[in-house]
Amino acid sequence: MASNGQHESSNSITKNNKKQVRVFDFKRFKKRHIALKILYLGWNYRGFVTQEDTEQTIEKFVFEALMKTKLIEDRATSNYHRCGRTDKGVSAFSQVISIDVRCNAKFGTGVITPDGYTGNDDKDDQKSELNYCKILNRVLPPDIRCTAWSPVPVGFSARFDCKLRTYKYFFPLGNLDVNRMRKAALYLVGEHDFRNICKMDVNNGVTNYMRKIIEVTIENINDENDGYQLHVLTVKGQAFLWHQVRCIVALLFLVGENKEEPEIIEKLLNVQEMPCKPQYAMAAELPLVLFNCEFDENDVKEWVHDEEAEDDLIKHMQGLWFQEVAKATIIKSMLDSLESRRKEKKIKEQTSQLTMGVKRSVYMPLLKRHVCESLEDRISKVESKKKAKLTANS
Repeated sequence: MASNGQHESSNSITKNNKKQVRVFDFKRFKKRHIALKILYLGWNYRGFVTQEDTEQTIEKFVFEALMKTKLIEDRATSNYHRCGRTDKGVSAFSQVISIDVRCNAKFGTGVITPDGYTGNDDKDDQKSELNYCKILNRVLPPDIRCTAWSPVPVGFSARFDCKLRTYKYFFPLGNLDVNRMRKAALYLVGEHDFRNICKMDVNNGVTNYMRKIIEVTIENINDENDGYQLHVLTVKGQAFLWHQVRCIVALLFLVGENKEEPEIIEKLLNVQEMPCKPQYAMAAELPLVLFNCEFDENDVKEWVHDEEAEDDLIKHMQGLWFQEVAKATIIKSMLDSLESRRKEKKIKEQTSQLTMGVKRSVYMPLLKRHVCESLEDRISKVESKKKAKLTANS
């Protein structure tokens, strides 16, 4: 009986040993400062940036993947920066982040020797660098993917070293006059004060609303007719304000619907004549994509694309594409049948879902609407609150 008891005790110890989690030793590895390109479909998320009141953000899942794969020890020590701050529902093809990650390389661009490093620096023992995208894509959600990585200098910041950002907004033709929209879009190009074409964010310290738009184009991207023809607005600039692109789209829609003249853009950009923003609703978030982030070639010399990982990504994205296009095709076939019985009455309301806010039966021109508080009044209010808080605490 005693021997059986010892045997059971031995089995119990063995099981307990198996349950023990092996601690990953980060000190055996050097770190490397890299840039990662992240693709995501934003419509199932509450935005890119981590938030206290929700876990449904892209950034939260990216950090979960980085930590699960032991590429980083924690966020606080990862030297992390993001290029774009996309909002709820907005997607990205080339969001870029910069971060310190575990690496195989002993030397090279961005390689860092951390405090307490215990690895071997034998030059003859060089391993190929980790396949960061392949590693991350194994554990990321299906609508978030890493598409490329690049070694970058240790001081590189995806946020502060970005030279150009490109946004795209996809929309159907509906009843829009695209040529009028193109004429209005030309007024956006150049350096302007965009306080009337964004959502002001004074509470977070944003008081300078000068931004430079490099290029604005509107192009047709398919051969549909009767209002179903798809177009894409492309806006390229150095930096963007909160909801700036969605406000731009909303104004261009008003011009395209013949509710405003193209020159309304020029008038809104003249803050001396119009210091207060007229009240208007911005365009919906779903069709907006952060499409590209560009950097100096001395910072990001070459993006590393793994052929096998990219093949897997294309196959994966084709599957996601079919799921969505199948739904769209079913709906379009139903619309075709419905519209075939209404040949004499064409309904072109394809863009109506892209305009937020209450739809009024009689349109009120922008220049006759109530206006928001001026930038100066907003700044004054914030400063008064700060002074009152200091007085209360003194």
